[in-house]
Amino acid sequence: MTGHAVPAWRVTLDGQDLTARIRPRLLELTLTEQRGDEADELQLQLHDHDGRLAIPARGAMLRVAIGWADQGLVDKGTFLVDEVEHSGAPDVVSLRARSADLTHAMRVRRERSWHQTTLGVILRSIAARHGLRAQVAPTLASVRIPHIDQHDESDVHFLTRLGKRYDAVASVKAGCLLFLPVGAGKTASGDALPEVTLTRRGGDRHRYGIAGRDSYTGVRAFWADKRGATQRDVLVGDDENAKRLPGTYHSEQEAREQAIAAFRRIQRGAATLSYTLAMGRAELYPEQRVRVRGFKPEIDDTPWLIVKTTHSIQPGSGFTTALDMETAIDPEPS
Repeated sequence: MTGHAVPAWRVTLDGQDLTARIRPRLLELTLTEQRGDEADELQLQLHDHDGRLAIPARGAMLRVAIGWADQGLVDKGTFLVDEVEHSGAPDVVSLRARSADLTHAMRVRRERSWHQTTLGVILRSIAARHGLRAQVAPTLASVRIPHIDQHDESDVHFLTRLGKRYDAVASVKAGCLLFLPVGAGKTASGDALPEVTLTRRGGDRHRYGIAGRDSYTGVRAFWADKRGATQRDVLVGDDENAKRLPGTYHSEQEAREQAIAAFRRIQRGAATLSYTLAMGRAELYPEQRVRVRGFKPEIDDTPWLIVKTTHSIQPGSGFTTALDMETAIDPEPS
């Protein structure tokens, strides 16, 4: 890629290509992609100096692709407009759109109880209700669920809760309900995301941090032993400085699952790295593994996992990609 590379993008509104019409008006295009339950978000800022720019309706569907003119575009999916603002002077139209995969129906609160089943059955049932394909890691699909309630809770919130309990990516992407161990590094189609190597000279800014000396060495969770009418606990990791999870779980199995997931989150948070690439990389996604070169040995020697990508295109300053990363640890077998 040369220093004269030209950022490229395409925006369609309800199927109509608007790229040529809004190109001279573009102030900024920002696309944020996240790993878990939070929807991907698109933000557009457009000049309205002549007052001729129509304000799109809430609920309008945008499809976006970004990249470089000499390398082609990467399709980033569809987004529903949910916030529009007109401000001035100078007059500017700003809009925010969220991933169209998280539909209104998935945010409707529901009542449902599950008995003597598996995690896979629950997830496939939710996917079918919304016309989605389910991609569930086999080791997670086979997990036995003696009982769980979805009480006055949307499917989005319920999936988020399940994802936290099993330390899994619980998200909807490209018409697919994904439920995979964090760090599995797969797309909605099941393809593996390739590990990438980034160099210090390819970026503008970075920030590296490590956990303090008082970081947790383990996790302790409590559960109610109804037969003995006592409270018992499980420990994952070392007891020297174990984090105590609040509340009391219904069973030893649930307490252990919650403790394992919490400890894995602690391990991934042992070190973090944010890094802004001077030349944007549209092909980078959350859950992709990264190696870096040219920093301090501690940074170079750490395997990284992308948590969030923020792609930004500004006509005056080009196309950049900011990455938020955490320590990569081996995912649960899948």
